[in-house]
Amino acid sequence: MPIVQRSNKPDLYYEVDDYTDPWKDAPCIFLQHGYGRSTQFWYRWIPYLSRFYKVIRADLRGFGRSGKNFDLTNELRAEDYLADFEAVLDAMGAESVHFCGESLGGILGMVFAGERPKRMRTLTLVSAPVFLNQDFMERSKFGHDSWEEAMRKLGAAGYAAAKNKGDRFAEGTDPGLMAWFAEQQGASDVEVMIAVQKTIARTNATPWLPRIEAPVLALFPTAGPITSPEQEELLRKHVRDLTMVRLPSTHHNLHLIKPAECARHVLYFAAQHDGVSCYE
Repeated sequence: MPIVQRSNKPDLYYEVDDYTDPWKDAPCIFLQHGYGRSTQFWYRWIPYLSRFYKVIRADLRGFGRSGKNFDLTNELRAEDYLADFEAVLDAMGAESVHFCGESLGGILGMVFAGERPKRMRTLTLVSAPVFLNQDFMERSKFGHDSWEEAMRKLGAAGYAAAKNKGDRFAEGTDPGLMAWFAEQQGASDVEVMIAVQKTIARTNATPWLPRIEAPVLALFPTAGPITSPEQEELLRKHVRDLTMVRLPSTHHNLHLIKPAECARHVLYFAAQHDGVSCYE
């Protein structure tokens, strides 16, 4: 079980899926999950990517099987996450990767690309806003005075179930998938979720957009609840090398709603910029 251990910093759990030919030094795709999630939420993508790329997926500090031994007030800064990413890449011996971030993972990916351009071959954003708008915060209250109160009273699993029926999944989605999602996210620590949400709420990636040197692929729903036209316009205005793909959906969880389509877009985008074939 791969774990990065560091002095006075949380352990970082990660997984590697590699079905590439053993005599080839295949490049890496780094999959970073979103809010309250873990490495497990990428399972639907692995068969499409791991034949041609080494796939790295890591648990953010405080989530999944990564450590929670850090200060929730002062050690959830962007620089803390960037140091975590670099620690995993260093453990893998990966100088640079194709970084793919979903939702929160994409917000952090924009900052990472702007701050550490040499470690980023390409950047893919999956339903990742540049910042959280006020409408999102209001929708997250579920009849309570604040989203924080909703989180404390509903608990992680209850909050996840409410979000699933709200803006994450369309009506008619496999109930087994929705129950699994709520169960998995329900294992997250409520205090960590509240602290991370506060961090996200005050994070705006706009200043980093002009500094991104890597080609960027944005996979957005056509009418998403978080990635609004305003968000898309910010990317078009400030990112120098942007490919925007809008997939038919009015819900947020594209990575689980359309896993094959998303994964293939990421695979072909990475292969195009590596100049390699991803067909057999």
